[in-house]
Amino acid sequence: MVQISEVKDVQSRESRTAAHTHIKGLGLDEHGIAKRVEGGFVGQADAREACGIIVDLIKSKKMSGKAILLAGAPGTGKTALALAISQELGPKVPFCPIVGSELFSAEIKKTSVLMENFRRAIGLRIKETKEVYEGEVIELTPEEAENPLGGYGKTISHVIVGLKTAKGTKNLRLDPSIYESIQKERISVGDVIYIEANTGAVKRVGRSDAYATEFDLEAEEYVPLPKGEVHKKKEIVQDVTLHDLDVANARPQGGQDVLSMMGQLLKPRKTEITDKLRSEVNKVVSKYIDQGVAELVPGVLFIDEVNMLDIECFTYLNRALESSIAPIVVLASNRGMTSIRGTDDETKAPHGCPRDLIDRLLIVKTLPYNQEEIKTIINKRASLEGLSVTQEALDSLSVHGINVSLRYALQLLAPAGILSKTAGRTEVTNEDVQECEVLFLDSRRSIKILEESKGYL
Repeated sequence: MVQISEVKDVQSRESRTAAHTHIKGLGLDEHGIAKRVEGGFVGQADAREACGIIVDLIKSKKMSGKAILLAGAPGTGKTALALAISQELGPKVPFCPIVGSELFSAEIKKTSVLMENFRRAIGLRIKETKEVYEGEVIELTPEEAENPLGGYGKTISHVIVGLKTAKGTKNLRLDPSIYESIQKERISVGDVIYIEANTGAVKRVGRSDAYATEFDLEAEEYVPLPKGEVHKKKEIVQDVTLHDLDVANARPQGGQDVLSMMGQLLKPRKTEITDKLRSEVNKVVSKYIDQGVAELVPGVLFIDEVNMLDIECFTYLNRALESSIAPIVVLASNRGMTSIRGTDDETKAPHGCPRDLIDRLLIVKTLPYNQEEIKTIINKRASLEGLSVTQEALDSLSVHGINVSLRYALQLLAPAGILSKTAGRTEVTNEDVQECEVLFLDSRRSIKILEESKGYL
């Protein structure tokens, strides 16, 4: 007998859960007041309200070239606040997150990497009006001519394309090179297409819905007949970053000779973009902005672990913040008074940053969570991971959050869920949490073992 099995619906597949998946925004009401539990956040009301004001300043374009510092202990939500700012600003505003140590592991100069990320965080919205011919193809006739080189073959001198819209029809006489594009797109009579007037680019939109009833089953996408005239103007909006423009201008076009081709092959993968090139790009961008063709969108550059930068980077950062085209810079540090990398003296600086940079910053402080807030965070995280936790287990995990760290308490959730599933339980109990404590050490117990042991473990 032939075996038949039902195919299960795979549309509701599980999405990957990351460290900050639950963050959806700052969780503020219409007056900018922080709700206790909202947008994936619990507590940190003052810090969230301060970030809400920063978001309003960014949206009103009054924050460009300024910087804020998120300062607080590890696990108090500094990275989460930076991500919430990006969520509030929306996808159209560039958000570039980096870690301080990234600058030292690159193939090029650290100051160049810093400026590259600055440029990634500045967007440019270009509005372009294009002339297009759009309609349903009613005629497609290539006109042949004798080959000028002689012989028996014939060449296509031009192609006649008839286009129809709801308002009328128009016959176009097109260059033979456009006929090649038509062939590549596999355009035939009855297709809806548009042709750009200045470039001659041809795009097939779909099949006209007038042909939709020809067959019972078809693999075509049907589109309605275009409205308006055949020849029309379309406004196209493109979002690019200044780094995209730098890269496009820095990449040499090269010739067709062997030396040019070899030069491109032997060229290192990552090249430094010079300040001269950037200044030229800035001139063109400024001209576009003056003409009203483009609009500058200052984004957010988030530098986590800013104490990892050295004195050279901080000096460059000071200068970059003063430039006419600069993004909003969000720094994060979990250090108190500490020495700055690259300085010989033992002088301690606040948050690992020079005092002249600290003077430029608006500092937002994040506070440690209390037990009730930790319990709420663990509960929200458990529901995000699809786990049901008993009250006793929740109390036990919240105690770990106070005594050890919130991160350790959250990391115990997933293995405790696996242990409860293995034992055939639907809920994570205190027994599962205790078993995880035995299996997985926290930092304090690990340090204690190391201190008691002699030599290698």
